[in-house]
Amino acid sequence: MRAWAGVLMVCLMAASVVLAQEKPPLPALDVTGKELSAFIDTFPKDVITDRAIKVAEVGGYRVGIFGVFRPKALPGDAILHETKTSEVYYMLEGAGTLVTGGFIRDFKPGADGKVTPTRGMRVEGGVTRRVTVGDVIVIPGRTPHWWSNLESDIRYMIIRPDPENRLTVR
Repeated sequence: MRAWAGVLMVCLMAASVVLAQEKPPLPALDVTGKELSAFIDTFPKDVITDRAIKVAEVGGYRVGIFGVFRPKALPGDAILHETKTSEVYYMLEGAGTLVTGGFIRDFKPGADGKVTPTRGMRVEGGVTRRVTVGDVIVIPGRTPHWWSNLESDIRYMIIRPDPENRLTVR
């Protein structure tokens, strides 16, 4: 009987240690359509704007939700992000031609003035597609991409899973 009592005590102690080590689940991250639309409405209409509305810890990495506005007159440079962070585009408004993959050509200086193979005038040899409202595109990290043509101003959401934890939680 005493042996059983000892075994029971050890089991209870082990269970209490396990329970004490359990962490509460992480909260869900949500952004309503109305919230995202109002957020993008605050962006200037004469520049390309890409800003985080929310970034959360999701268990070992972070995920960010971004709003983007691109005026028709500024489709932008071809770019390649030097990171493992992928981008998931969801088109909210407008239409344009997006090129992904291939190679960046006609390199341009970045914000620091240095010319690198991560920014250029165009992408050559990539996949070209017309993107319209409701379309979803997944762009892996380190993949060149470029809006070669905009039919109108465009608004889209980007979801960025960040395995390197570079995004700031907000």
